[in-house]
Amino acid sequence: MSQPATPIRNKQAQRLRTFRKIHRLTGASLFSLFLVVSLTGLLLGWKKHSAGMILPKSYNGTSTNLADWLPIDSLHRRASQILHDSVSADLSLNLERIDMRPDKGMVKFVFIDHYWGIQLDAATGALLHIERRRSDFIENIHDGSILDYLFDTDGEWMKLIYTSVAGAALLTFTVTGFWLWLGPKRMRRRKTTTME
Repeated sequence: MSQPATPIRNKQAQRLRTFRKIHRLTGASLFSLFLVVSLTGLLLGWKKHSAGMILPKSYNGTSTNLADWLPIDSLHRRASQILHDSVSADLSLNLERIDMRPDKGMVKFVFIDHYWGIQLDAATGALLHIERRRSDFIENIHDGSILDYLFDTDGEWMKLIYTSVAGAALLTFTVTGFWLWLGPKRMRRRKTTTME
């Protein structure tokens, strides 16, 4: 013979239904966001093991002695010339960063308005590699900064909103998922206790 439902059991059951609903609605409404974040995160995790498809290989220059290196301004001019001559004269020369690798004798110029990079021998200025920066593109999708680029916003507001929504949703999923696992266990334990 089944025991009548107690007010505590009813309250627990109601709480479980609420958490299940929140869990389901969050998952359904943010499915695309979770798919994008998980796929790009997976690609970024594998970038160093992609045989240069995602993250370009860093090449070696002729000298690791900084005293042998050319001045940065002349290396920058050389990288800019190579970008315009070899890729497109229409590309912006605004830099995102200069990546200096003393242990490799190489300097990498990464441009901000497109996903191209130029690796130069730091001592001679010779071209080592022209690279397509797929890892930067994937990272910009992963962290939402691609939205600031597309909508031309200042202060990374779109990225802030994107990461806040993704973080809050993941936290909600964690809390509701944990409760959906724990709640039935507590209800079964309480039912067993009341039947004894």
